[in-house]
Amino acid sequence: MPAQKSWLPWLILIVLAIVWGSSFILIKRGLEHFSPGEVGALRVIITWLFLVPFALRRIKGFTRKQWITLFSVGMIGSLIPAFLFAAAQKGIDSSLAGILNSLTPLFTLLVGMVFFSTRPKWYNIAGVVIGLAGALGLVSVSGGGNFTFNMGFAILIILAAVCYAINVNIVKAFLQGVEPVSITALSFFTVGPMAAAYLLLFTPFIETTSHQAGAAEGLGYIALLAIAGTGLALMLFNRLIQMTSAVFASSVTYFIPIVALIWGIADGEKFKAGFVLWISLVIAGVLLVNTSKLISKY
Repeated sequence: MPAQKSWLPWLILIVLAIVWGSSFILIKRGLEHFSPGEVGALRVIITWLFLVPFALRRIKGFTRKQWITLFSVGMIGSLIPAFLFAAAQKGIDSSLAGILNSLTPLFTLLVGMVFFSTRPKWYNIAGVVIGLAGALGLVSVSGGGNFTFNMGFAILIILAAVCYAINVNIVKAFLQGVEPVSITALSFFTVGPMAAAYLLLFTPFIETTSHQAGAAEGLGYIALLAIAGTGLALMLFNRLIQMTSAVFASSVTYFIPIVALIWGIADGEKFKAGFVLWISLVIAGVLLVNTSKLISKY
């Protein structure tokens, strides 16, 4: 990476943290009007429709193997997590969801080591652990040390984090030379129709929108989540994966609790001195993750 652009991955990381750190509240607002299945499907469908023009301009020139990879990215990186997060937030609060989502870099590291021949340095591993500790501590302090924990719903977030980890490694290993916009648009092009079929055939979506007064408002929240928090954000994220390492890109999840904290302070939550310590740990962890490029076969 040219020296003059060394700041670009950090800028993308911060932008993604702001966007994804705000996504939990949008999911929550959507769930006030629709079921988890409807929210998950709508998130994918609206993103798919938004990206169709991009996909149609880039649909030619891909091999069968690349299409299979793009379908895997669509399923593992978007479709399945969209449903898992919507279902999980029916039973756990946003703070716990943020903590569990912060497991993504750890899972990314483990998946990369086991299946993709990634060989990290000791300080990369230390960075993952320190960043996770910072995210955990930050949310613990902001929540008074108490979390509403429901294992059944928590497992859904953990499964989503595993999906994200697998997806990041797939993109890094097999789609390194593909334009990030193409990865995002074409992966949704392969899974969007599946989400639409589920929504229309297996949910009461049409009845809900016809008889519920707040359905339009709920659709607005989900549309914002889909276009900004999924479509545009994933274009940036796929670019970040290609520019850096899989683990550094996934470390965006460490910053999500910081964004959630800022939202809390803006909403009247009292600032606590402990915030500085935990935020410092998060930043230190991410710096260690990116201190040196992970040594791997790709």
